[in-house]
Amino acid sequence: MELREYAGYDAVGLRGLIAAGEISAGEVEEVARRALEAADAELNGLALPPFTPALDHDSGGALAGVPFLIKDNGPMAEGTPFFCGSRAVRAVAGHDTDLMRRLRSAGLVTLGLTTVPEMMISFSTESVLYGPTRNPWDLARGVGGSSGGSAALVAAGAVPLAHGSDGAGSIRIPASCCGLVGLKPSRGRVPCGPDVGEPLFGISIESGLSRTVRDTAHYLDAIQGPAPGDKYTAPPPARPYAEEVGADPGRLRVAVSTRGWPDVAADPEVAAAAVQTGLALEKLGHVVGEAGPEVGAETMMSAMVPFAIVAVAAPLLTALRAPDPAKVEAVTRRAFAEAGELSAYRLLGAFDAQNRAGRTVGAFFGEYDLLVTPTLARPPAPHGTLRYDDPGHTVATWLESLFDYGPFTALFNLTGEPAISLPLGWSDDGLPIGVQIVAPFGREDLLVRVASQLEEAMPWAGRTPAVHVGDR
Repeated sequence: MELREYAGYDAVGLRGLIAAGEISAGEVEEVARRALEAADAELNGLALPPFTPALDHDSGGALAGVPFLIKDNGPMAEGTPFFCGSRAVRAVAGHDTDLMRRLRSAGLVTLGLTTVPEMMISFSTESVLYGPTRNPWDLARGVGGSSGGSAALVAAGAVPLAHGSDGAGSIRIPASCCGLVGLKPSRGRVPCGPDVGEPLFGISIESGLSRTVRDTAHYLDAIQGPAPGDKYTAPPPARPYAEEVGADPGRLRVAVSTRGWPDVAADPEVAAAAVQTGLALEKLGHVVGEAGPEVGAETMMSAMVPFAIVAVAAPLLTALRAPDPAKVEAVTRRAFAEAGELSAYRLLGAFDAQNRAGRTVGAFFGEYDLLVTPTLARPPAPHGTLRYDDPGHTVATWLESLFDYGPFTALFNLTGEPAISLPLGWSDDGLPIGVQIVAPFGREDLLVRVASQLEEAMPWAGRTPAVHVGDR
């Protein structure tokens, strides 16, 4: 198989070839390794050289033989090193997480570890440890964060699927920057154990990035469902998500909003992509109006600032007693210092703010079936736009800078609803613009149905970035 042919298949397509005996899993792995080498040379999306051999997996799984990558903060795979994008962290996993066991059971051929910003607390992937991960659509632009390396390599055709995790937009934002499908499932949909009960107080969840809606659906089938001892669980689906692709969603009540939480307006061409998506849904027979949940900046920041402090400090404390200041970036140093001053009273206030946001958004979805927004407020940003190494930042001012760029995603981490970013818009200079669709809690089935409608009505499959292994 040549690179051009390989890059033309999604995960389901590759699995079909392998299952039919038209090509062996070993041959697919060999071409995937060549594709990774070619793409990573330009994009810098791998945290380490590819694993040799690939991680063990079930050759009879539903996605057996499909090349795959995991992010540099988990899922932890026994014997695999992790760095969380930091020069201060050097950890080797002692056992598999629940999610890693499911990835192995699905038959995914895990070939490497992808880059992240330090401590995963940025909407850009430009750590001191790895340097900037470059966007295949424009090498001068960033890939978003924190699942940036995964997004870059999927967009370039090196692998059809890659792992991502999302605590404030870290799957959906790289999907927007790189022209991909990125799903953040409902809280409790994907297991987080056994070492963690509620990642980042329940706002972070793992999933992945793909180029097609059907790949996202099949992947979700492989990883969803509770594990023993999970603190949160989402309602089980009525049938496999793969069966929702192409299914009629019925006539839905759809709200469109182009102002974020906090109240930041999207750039005109970004807002236009969300509006055009609303018009497309109207043509498909849905009832569309302008609305959004009323959650204020004070509520968002009261919850997100303490959670972000803990998000940075907790992994460092797990790996180290205290970080070497010379080995961590400026915002990490500040967050670790602020963690020592974080009171139980302030943390309780964060939980209260999270509850208020959840009640507001829950009530909103009593009136609407879907919410459509931009994913980011602007097209992919040039490298250096978000300066994690700026010593002038507090955690609060750092989050303010992130939310000025990406004000649409974090709310639904706080509240737990599923949300997906789809590549439905394009800037005047040809950069991808993601549109976010949010559904009520537990309704990933609805997102898959509507996403597949839009994939047909506003197709993106014919667009490939400037750096793409299919051109080799």
